[in-house]
Amino acid sequence: MTNTLPQNRISSIDLLKGLVMVVMALDHVRDFFHYSTFFFNPMDPTQTTVPIFFTRFITHFCAPAFSFLAGLSAFMSGRKKSKGALSAFLLKRGLWLILLEFTLVIFGWAFDPTFSMNNIAVIACLGMSMMLLAALIHLPRTVLLVLCCLVIVGHNLLDPINLPENFLWSVIHQQSVFQFGNVKFYVDYPIIPWFAVMALGYCFGPLYSTGFDSRHRRQLLTTIGIAAVCLFFLLRWLNIYGDLLPWTVQATAVRTFFSFLNVTKYPPSLLYLLLTLGCTMIFLGVSENFKGRVVHFFTTFGRVPFVYYLLHLYLMHVLAVIYGLASGHGWKLLSLPDWLPEIRSMRGYGTNLVGVYLVWILVIAIAYPICRWYDRYKNAHKEKWWLSYL
Repeated sequence: MTNTLPQNRISSIDLLKGLVMVVMALDHVRDFFHYSTFFFNPMDPTQTTVPIFFTRFITHFCAPAFSFLAGLSAFMSGRKKSKGALSAFLLKRGLWLILLEFTLVIFGWAFDPTFSMNNIAVIACLGMSMMLLAALIHLPRTVLLVLCCLVIVGHNLLDPINLPENFLWSVIHQQSVFQFGNVKFYVDYPIIPWFAVMALGYCFGPLYSTGFDSRHRRQLLTTIGIAAVCLFFLLRWLNIYGDLLPWTVQATAVRTFFSFLNVTKYPPSLLYLLLTLGCTMIFLGVSENFKGRVVHFFTTFGRVPFVYYLLHLYLMHVLAVIYGLASGHGWKLLSLPDWLPEIRSMRGYGTNLVGVYLVWILVIAIAYPICRWYDRYKNAHKEKWWLSYL
């Protein structure tokens, strides 16, 4: 007999979305508040510490998991739509996300009415990936799955191509910074291979169809996830292919381990994706029957991810302005012309890692009741079409 648990399936997806959104906020709070962000990369094996390294490392799982889940959600939302209708929705939602990245999102980071700094970051990248997915869903699913795997596995062959002044190439595959008149423009999330991560999630959608055996689904996801993580360790140990940064032996075993785990995020390397997506699939495989208050807490964020994303940005920035005033830095944080860690005049601002965690907890505590209210409003007003875009 087929064991179907639709409610649990949805809960496990929302649970993972909520977890990665909450963990993501930790990384953003660190950017706003941590003293050391002005002095060294938290992943640098020669300078970092164990707490700082893993505070940053755990947040590596957020963008891949959320991009994969966005593709999975696209499949699930399209089950009662025609391919044409789903394509139209993905195209419009993708354009909407790009617009929001360049307006409300960047304003939340900078509070700069002149928009002297802008970027292609995770929200715009999700938008571009959705626009590509709008076309890719018309491919046979097997063909799409093969394409996703080829892009994810093979895109590091493009790493030697370095075109620093080429904006189009940066959007495709190279992290870069440009100056357009008075606007400093960052390209942090090139479209390759992120669109393939989202499309891969779409390919996994049939596992969540009503008639699919839940035990088989859990076993399959767990097995694929474990295999991906094992492949990560094998390829990383061989140190031949899959990442821009080969690991090196450091002064201590701990720092060598840091170097081993320090894989490339911009753009995400094969090894980065093997580890993060592998753990994503393992979590989906083992968490389907999780229940309780803790699960309900995190799924609340997972059901309203974009509203939460905007909310946490504005909360963090307001708290940073207050902390800046209280710590003797005046109103400098009220309007930022660049990413805070890039502003040399702000060196000396910030708190230690304990303070970062306290601010993180405060942001989550303030955001939770607002997200819970919006989640209830959204469920009570499903007739409002515009809610599907938030």
